[in-house]
Amino acid sequence: MLEKFQNVFRIPDLRNRIFFTLGLLAVYRLGAHIPTPGINADMLAQFFNQNSGSALGLLDLFNGGNLRKLTVFALGIMPYITASIIFQLLTVIYEPLAKLQKEGETGRHKITQWTRYVTVVLAVVQSFFIALTLTSTQSGASMVTISKGAFVPLCIITLTCGTAFIMWLGEQITERGVGNGMSLLIFTGIVVGLPRGAEDLYTKFRTNAWGGFTPIAVALLVVMMIAVVAFIIFVERSERRIPIQAAKRTTGRMTSQPSTSYLPLKVNSGGVMPVIFAASILSAPLLLQNVTIGSGPLRDNKYLGPVFTALQPAEPWYVVLYIAAIIFFAYFYISIIFRPDDIADNMRKYGSFIPGIRPGKSTSDFINDVLTRITLVGAIYLILISILPMFLISGIHFNHLWLVGRFFDNLPAWTTNGLGLNFYFGGTSLLIVVGVAMDTVQQIEAQLIMRHYEGFAPKSGRIRSRRSW
Repeated sequence: MLEKFQNVFRIPDLRNRIFFTLGLLAVYRLGAHIPTPGINADMLAQFFNQNSGSALGLLDLFNGGNLRKLTVFALGIMPYITASIIFQLLTVIYEPLAKLQKEGETGRHKITQWTRYVTVVLAVVQSFFIALTLTSTQSGASMVTISKGAFVPLCIITLTCGTAFIMWLGEQITERGVGNGMSLLIFTGIVVGLPRGAEDLYTKFRTNAWGGFTPIAVALLVVMMIAVVAFIIFVERSERRIPIQAAKRTTGRMTSQPSTSYLPLKVNSGGVMPVIFAASILSAPLLLQNVTIGSGPLRDNKYLGPVFTALQPAEPWYVVLYIAAIIFFAYFYISIIFRPDDIADNMRKYGSFIPGIRPGKSTSDFINDVLTRITLVGAIYLILISILPMFLISGIHFNHLWLVGRFFDNLPAWTTNGLGLNFYFGGTSLLIVVGVAMDTVQQIEAQLIMRHYEGFAPKSGRIRSRRSW
């Protein structure tokens, strides 16, 4: 295995790509130590500690702790993800944009350019709401050290420029580095927070935070983390293989014999994207509820207040919408990356067919049915992994349900209030870390095999590597 890792640095191009990626990730982490001017960092950190079990904690997780300190990278890549969602939805429902996407590299370049513009607009809007929240009458006196008139434009310019720079970093990593740049930025933000999560767990163990049950709880947590990682790896590598038979073909005097291959369909083709998309969409009420309009913040409005309360993380309605959003984006993402009609047409052109299935529409319907079933399994898997951290942190407040809430009040407190653990030990963070790591390793392995080196997996390469640089 050590020799296989050495192979990575024996290839000049791959070695340069890895160093380039690490360098840009280091630049990204450097921005985590540059605060926005005019911020009282201590009071802001105290506010986040008090709301660690809310959606603020999840947003701070995706942003690598930048939101907690309101650094220049506080918005992270969420505006870019939201803009991507908007354009991916438009390509489905807006025909001119769908035609533009089918034009190849030129069309995709235009859509990418428009996505950048929308990202900047969304960053301006989000930073404006953040500035209004921090300068509101309830929190402005403690969290902001300069006047509101100076802080609002300064905050908008700083956070918007930081988002644009992060977007550029992610695109550069994707183009000239290794792995998906945006996913690696989220991955980096989570990994750097793992020591803080381990320290929090050790503190709970040392202070017997859960009484006599503390040692058992810590042991169960470690075992559960290992089991979750193993489960994630198992599902991420699982696939449904559809056998494809290639008919005998004659070219000149050469006749090729019938051959059998497989069409691999991953159980979770969308990876972590449905979870990130769902979290991004449901984070919108969090940015709006503290905005002061008129006599007070929107969360105190007699009409909108109950809506914001119901959409708080761990509330039943939030959980229902979160589950629905994950299922929707799982199917939506698979509809973008897989086109059963195109696959069926290509198979018919090259004389291939699925045994027992007629070519053409029947083949397309068969592939679509298989995708529908396995995508549902993948969505359920993502839901289980995503609900786990919510249960560990703050529980699910079923006791707030109408009529049946009293029944849940009689259950142990941890079932509805959680264990107060950190996000870093939740299923969402583990899913992102494991998923991005596996994808990056697969890309590195593909580079090795393409150059006739042995990959990380057994029997992944046929030619042994050279011994010298």
